[in-house]
Amino acid sequence: MDGFFSITTSLQNSSDIGIYESFYPVFAAFSCGLHHKPIIMFTKNLKSLKIAEIRVQYSTKIKAADRVKIACSKDAAEVFRSVWRQPLELKECFYAMFLNRANKILGTLLISEGGVAGTVVDVKSIYSAALKANASGVIVAHNHPSGTGTPSDADIKITKKIKEAGELLDILLLDHVILLPEGYTSFADDGYL
Repeated sequence: MDGFFSITTSLQNSSDIGIYESFYPVFAAFSCGLHHKPIIMFTKNLKSLKIAEIRVQYSTKIKAADRVKIACSKDAAEVFRSVWRQPLELKECFYAMFLNRANKILGTLLISEGGVAGTVVDVKSIYSAALKANASGVIVAHNHPSGTGTPSDADIKITKKIKEAGELLDILLLDHVILLPEGYTSFADDGYL
């Protein structure tokens, strides 16, 4: 058989299934080092591997014509207030809103819940959901239980990180809203974005 190699392996523990295993070459051969000796890399026969299947799913029951359009930071703040699960004064939470190219909402997602003084934001979680929803834009929001509207250094750093990650994926970070019990702060409106 062309491109197929078989080598024997000795069993190292009783959980191994067979005495002989088949291997496929990953790379034919390439040189390495000063002596240019060929190195051949192998991987197990794919039939014997157990690999998990990954499913990507986004579902909605809202018709495209019925989706809410975000035209300004006030619209975003109002939508975030409507989906927020607990009082803003209780603890800090971080949400993401996903939008299509027409700035219509595809959905929202709670990214993290923290304590009174902060929450941990995983940028991968934001863009994992954005990719599933086929989003073109993202607006993120968190609350300050203290009621202070000024972004902290940590707020500015995470916003920059989220924005840079989105640029790699062509998914724009359109705004970062800080919700307060009375009012809100918009990074886009205030020149932080």
